[in-house]
Amino acid sequence: MAITQAVCTSFKQELLVGTHNFTATSGDTFKIALYTSSASLDATTTAYSSSNEVSNSGTYTATGGTLTSVTPTTSGTTAIADFADISFTSATITARGALIYNSSDSNKAVAVLDFGGDKTSTSGTFTIQFPAADASNAILRLA
Repeated sequence: MAITQAVCTSFKQELLVGTHNFTATSGDTFKIALYTSSASLDATTTAYSSSNEVSNSGTYTATGGTLTSVTPTTSGTTAIADFADISFTSATITARGALIYNSSDSNKAVAVLDFGGDKTSTSGTFTIQFPAADASNAILRLA
């Protein structure tokens, strides 16, 4: 099993037919689910699955947490979408990666995040910090 960071191929096609709306005030609901090193996630992932998702702990529950979308914008000639950082408190979690998905539309996959190794919290706060929202670093970039 492996987790490979990627923007999901199905998501790219779905953008072209208007499936996903990232507008902060009236857009779709996006979530992030955490996975163990036993998960198999990559560019071919098409939807959220509970298989090898981390166990409920603290404020983390099955299906993950709801992301706060930041309205898409541009940085130079690149369109970007970003999310606010998210934390799960009082949690004992060991996660190897995550899946961002659109819970408003059949749990369709957006992107797989590979943490590069197991990340752990023990009765503490597990935080996912998204990169700067610019053309070189934003979590979703269309150049």
